[in-house]
Amino acid sequence: MRVETRAKGICVYIIQCSDGTLYTGWTTDLRERLKAHNAGSGAKYTRGRTPVTLLYAEPAETRGKALQRECQIKKMTRKQKLGLAAWDSRQNQTE
Repeated sequence: MRVETRAKGICVYIIQCSDGTLYTGWTTDLRERLKAHNAGSGAKYTRGRTPVTLLYAEPAETRGKALQRECQIKKMTRKQKLGLAAWDSRQNQTE
């Protein structure tokens, strides 16, 4: 999935904050959510850690499925999350 072209629709995402930490969330409009994070009006966690960079996003069929996937990703280690983002990046290069 190309994250840059997927703006609308439910998705789960991982962003990297300016301090190197990772944040996972879900949204119905990825572009607007990233703008909110970078404007300091997104999640409380990211407010003092701007700018943020999108590392990974995946579509979800429903809000419930997005919340489930968000919980799964949040339970992953940092290494696993970075691996997921790297795998997605490699997949995008072959499209």
